[in-house]
Amino acid sequence: MSLDFIAENYIPIVLAACLVTGYVIKKSLDFIPNKYIPLILAILGAVLGCVANTVISLETVVYGAFTGLASTGMHQAFTRIVEGDQGGE
Repeated sequence: MSLDFIAENYIPIVLAACLVTGYVIKKSLDFIPNKYIPLILAILGAVLGCVANTVISLETVVYGAFTGLASTGMHQAFTRIVEGDQGGE
């Protein structure tokens, strides 16, 4: 399985940072409801996308926000793989 699509469509360092941040929020900060985690990661991704590309533009904000949201989906996929839940079994 090739992971080249990550480097082509996402910002890998932002993806990793958002994945770690989302995990910390989920496991450690009980006062933040789970429904706000994607919003937090989208905003964090937008900011980190601008920092990583050293430019503030609509493109970097959107790519960063999309990468932050993608980290939420990746967390869910990895959790299901690790826990052995294949959805509906």
